Order: sequence, then structure tokens, then C-alpha cells
Amino acid sequence: MDQKRAMSSVDIRALATELRDYEGAKVDKAYLYDDDLLRVKMRDFDRGRVELIIEVGDPKRAHVADPDNVPDAPGRPPNFAMMLRNRLSGADLVDVRQYEFDRILVFEFAREDANTLVLAELFGDGNIVVMNKDREVIDCLDTVRLKSRTVAPGSVYGFPSSRFNPMTCSREAFDAKMRDSDTDVVRTLATQHNLGGLWAEEICTRAGVDKELDIDDADDETLAEVFGALERLRESIRNGQFDPRVYWESDDDGERTRPVDVTPVPMDEHEGMDCDSYDRFTGALDEYFFELDREEPTPGSSRPEFEEEIAKFERIIEQQKGAIEGFEREANEVRERAETLYGNYDLVDEILTTVREARESGVPWEELETTFAEAAEAGNERAERVVGVNPEAGEVTVELDGTRIDLVPEDGVEKNADRLYQEAKRIEGKKEGALAAIEDTREDLEDAKQRRDEWTADDAEPDPEPERTGETDWLAKQNIPIRYDEQWYERFRWFHTSDGFLVIGGRNADQNEEIVKKYMESGDRFFHAQAHGGPVTVLKATGPSEPSKDIDLPQSSKEEAARFAVTNSSVWKDGKFDGDVYMVEPSQVSKTPESGEYLEKGGFTIRGDRTYFESTSVDCAVGIQCEPETRVLGGPERAIEDDVETYVTLEPGQYAQNDIAKLLYREFKGRFADESFLRKVASPDRIQEFCPPGGSRIRE
Repeated sequence: MDQKRAMSSVDIRALATELRDYEGAKVDKAYLYDDDLLRVKMRDFDRGRVELIIEVGDPKRAHVADPDNVPDAPGRPPNFAMMLRNRLSGADLVDVRQYEFDRILVFEFAREDANTLVLAELFGDGNIVVMNKDREVIDCLDTVRLKSRTVAPGSVYGFPSSRFNPMTCSREAFDAKMRDSDTDVVRTLATQHNLGGLWAEEICTRAGVDKELDIDDADDETLAEVFGALERLRESIRNGQFDPRVYWESDDDGERTRPVDVTPVPMDEHEGMDCDSYDRFTGALDEYFFELDREEPTPGSSRPEFEEEIAKFERIIEQQKGAIEGFEREANEVRERAETLYGNYDLVDEILTTVREARESGVPWEELETTFAEAAEAGNERAERVVGVNPEAGEVTVELDGTRIDLVPEDGVEKNADRLYQEAKRIEGKKEGALAAIEDTREDLEDAKQRRDEWTADDAEPDPEPERTGETDWLAKQNIPIRYDEQWYERFRWFHTSDGFLVIGGRNADQNEEIVKKYMESGDRFFHAQAHGGPVTVLKATGPSEPSKDIDLPQSSKEEAARFAVTNSSVWKDGKFDGDVYMVEPSQVSKTPESGEYLEKGGFTIRGDRTYFESTSVDCAVGIQCEPETRVLGGPERAIEDDVETYVTLEPGQYAQNDIAKLLYREFKGRFADESFLRKVASPDRIQEFCPPGGSRIRE
């Protein structure tokens, strides 16, 4: 018997019913493991610590876990986990629900400032989506751009198409669905009623009906028995009347070998199998998946399913190609409508003028529509082109060259055509997003192929290490050891100057305040771009645990700090290549405003003379360090070039931070022979931390 590796729709309906008992639990922190397992740590008044686990990779599961079964907290949290912490910390869990009868769980968290929905897609490739109350996507683990739906930051979340729901259907709807089938009873329940194979067989067994009975041979009494068994199941789930079980496979001696299934109620289909009963379904799920994770691989089964994974990515690429073709076709059709307007300019202008003048004279839309219809019957060519009006939208529909076009009379021909051109551009923008998504999938495909090849090569004799004749060629080295020790300043923007001095900058107003109050000492120097909207930048003379002392900071370090300050300011966001920066001593920086003035959070008053670095060029390079530590480094080019094995320079451009980070990742991936090393130390998330705010591009 195959092991369960994903929860069914019935499981999810039962779990949602049970998890409502945890409503009111307050969120402490969120963690993300390996890009597919989310852990939400909460506190409940009655139960104490509550650990919610959601995994959308392999296996696919959701449940509350025993604290002893929770993995240790990962290292540095990725951006997705940090975003969740910012939105959920202190929030209350107020609702858990299944979307229709799909394998989708929706968790709603409420806080005074906003409600947040965390949606777990436990089907297909799996996904976790974070939305606001209006279903606008804030972030998601994977971007989905298909013809049928879109899941991407900034878009409205697209649920999958609705399916037949056996948990709420009436007897009449159930019978109609059964009678529409052309196969046997069990297959109809599994596919048409969306119960899946196991639960379809279970319903047949409980009803005492032959699974392979042809629908045409099933009389009304048979259907009544089947519906009765279904009704009893859904009644127990609706009322939370569970008797959860974990089923085990045993060897010939009766010894348990491995867990194979977990269900909210005992299964007639598993009669005779060894099983454990549990008080709560979420506890049974926790134990089952914990045992599944602990299993030692059996001989011959330890090889990962590379071919299945590769086939999955190839299938996704084909779907994305179809979406791209659809966007291209739609954009061309919209653009052709705009060109058709210009091709019939005089005719369209007459129609719009007639409608506009009639409306200004107080003619109702209904009367206007009747007038056009009568004129068309009389043979008026212009009136024949008007095929409808829409009073709610204030539009008139015309048919030109076999194409129907909705027009706003007040806008005239040019504005209507321009609106269509803008719509075509918007659709082409969706195409660009799909192109980016397909590149990500191709990268995943190549990664899967690389892992397959590495696995296959594991049994081969390793190549002898080349004789060392000088410095290590890290780009060509196959196995780069990971050496990394996280430092206190890494949550800020930071770099070390070419002279070895640390420079830190705030990522937001709170960090600006923290740097000045906690980390700026008397021997340091304070930098800020003259342009509005820049971070506090401090050139450190000493470390935070060292006594403050006056040091003659090199001019080169000051110039690099100035470049860093202007690069991370609104100068870069505005697409400019230089700006002015000033430097002052810490004693000149104050949180006390001038009389009659007000300081926003993160703002400071500067008193006394300033040293200016005029027309300072923006300067950003991002590279990969291999020794003495393995990590991403970023900062002015001169500051990092000697510390990294390879680097790329950036300039203001068209790619958003997350997009340029992905481009840099692909660029570095092509330079290193050891791709697994790059995945570990230089993910797009880590690269993005060193990219300036605003658009960027790679400098040739």
C-alpha cells in the first residue's frame, strides 16, 4: 500500500472543523524552512504553546504539532518569513476554513491595524499565499501565471475553478451527477463527486454497494444507499464527531514496518490493519507525518524521484508557454480594435458625437437605444453599426469590420483608441511577468537535472584534486566548503570600506533611529544624501563593544561611505546617477527639532557646519566571497572588488529589487561550477539585501 503523502479534501474539511477550537490563539513568530514548510508559533489561553505546521512540498500537510516534534528554528529568516512576522506578530487567529471542497485551507488573523489571510494550497505544486482582507496578494512562495488564474504579489488572488461539493450537495444534485456518468459507481464518486479513490471506495463499502457496478445498472434504491453513507460521513465531519486513526503496514511476523495512512474516522477499507487511535485528528496528523519524516529509506527507494520532478517542471513550462501565447493573442486583438477605430475614424466620430449630443440634451439611454434600432431597420448605415448601449457603464457598443468595441462617447475617438492601446500594454506587461516566471521554472528544471546528475555521479570515482600551483580557483572548484558566522550589523545595510572600516545604514525609519541612538559613537562620522528619502549612514571608527576613540578616518573610506549613502537614497530610485552628500560629526546630530518644527520618525536635526561631497556618483557592486567566509557582499565597487571571487556592478534601471536579484543569481550561477554552494550562500533573497531600493540593471 502506498503511503499517504498529501491530505485529501475530506481530511482538510475535518481538520478545518477541528482547528476552529484554536481561534483566539495569539501569534508569536513565523518561521520558514526550505521554502515549503511554514511554522506559526502561537499562544493559547487554555492550551499554552500552539505550533501550527503547514507544508506544501512533499509531503503536503497542515496540523498543530507537539512542541517536541517541531524542527529547531532555522538560521537567518528569509524575506517571506520576515514579512509574515511583521504582519502577524500579536495577531489573533480568528477563523480557519476550507475553500469550497478544494484542498485549500484559509487561516485568518486579525490585528488592530489589519486582517491577514494565509492561504495554503495543498494540491499540485503547493503554495502559501499571504493576502489582505480584499484578497490582494501581499506575497507568495511561488508566482503562478496561467490562463485560468493568477497568483502574484499585487494581483487579486485567483481561486481555482469551482468543483462539485459532495459535502453540501442535495439528494437531487447527487442523483443528477450520478446519472450523468458513463462509468461505474466508484469512479463516478471519485471523479465526478471529487471524493478521490480511497473515500469513494469507503463510501461504496459502507453502503454495501459493488464498487464496479455500472451506473446504468444502479437503481434508485442503490443510489439512496450510497447517498446515505455519504450523508453519515459528512454529518460526523460537520459535527466534529471524529475517531482518528493512524494505520500501519506490518511484515509477515506482525511487526510494524511503516505508517501508511491517517484518517479522521475509522476506515472499513483498512479493516484488519494495525492502527492507533487518537483523541484529535490534528494529533493523529502530527504523529503520522512525524513518523513519515523519521523513516529510514529502504534499499532501492532512497533515490529521489528526479524524473517525476523534471516532468513536473516541463509540464509547468508548457502551461506557462500557453499563457504567454494567450497574452500575446489578447494584446494583438486589443491593439487591432484600436487600429480599427482609426481606420473608421469619421464614422466612429459621427456616432460618438450623436450619442454625446443626445445625452447632453437629456435623452435617456433606453430611448437612445430604441432610436438607433429604428434607424438601423430603416437602412441607416451609421445606426447599423451601433449594436448596444450600457447605461451603467455609460458606453455604446459598435461593430466595425466584424469586431465589437465598447466606447465612451465623452472621450472621443482618440481617447477611446488610447485606452485600448494602454490596455494592450497592460496585457503585454502580464506577458513580461509570465516570461519572468518561465525563466524561474527553467532554472528550477535545470537545478533538478543538476541534482539528478550529481546523484548519479555519486557512485563514480571522484576526480583527483588538481595540484595547487597558487591561489584557489573558486569558480572552477566543485566542492566549496561553507564557512559563515553571522554578525550583529547584518540586519542593517552594510559594507566594509577598502580600508577595513565598517559602514552601516538604516533600512527603514526604525533602524535609522536605532543606529543613531545605539551604535553611533563620538569617533564615527554621520552621512546623509542631500536628497529627501535616504538612510542614515554611519562610518564606524570602532566596534560596538570597543571604547569610543578618535581615529583619523581615511579620505577613501569617507568617499566610499558617501557613495553608499547616495546609492541607497531616492537618487537611485529616481533613476539619477549622482547626488550631493553631507558628513557631520555625531555631536551635530540631534532628535530635538528647531522651534516650531516637527521631526518624523527616523529624522534628525543637523546643527553646525557640514562637509559636502558634491555630485557623488551612485556606486553599487554585488559579489560572492569564498574566503575567509562564504557569503554575498555588496557595496561600492572599490570596497568589495578585492574581497570577492566575482562580482557584478549595477546602475539605475528598469528591474525591481526582487527581479534584479534573480538576474544576479542566474549570472553568478553560470560562473560557479559548484551550483549547490551558490544556492546555500547566495539565494536571491540574500542578494536582494545588497541591491539598492528602486529599479536597477546590470552595468555592461
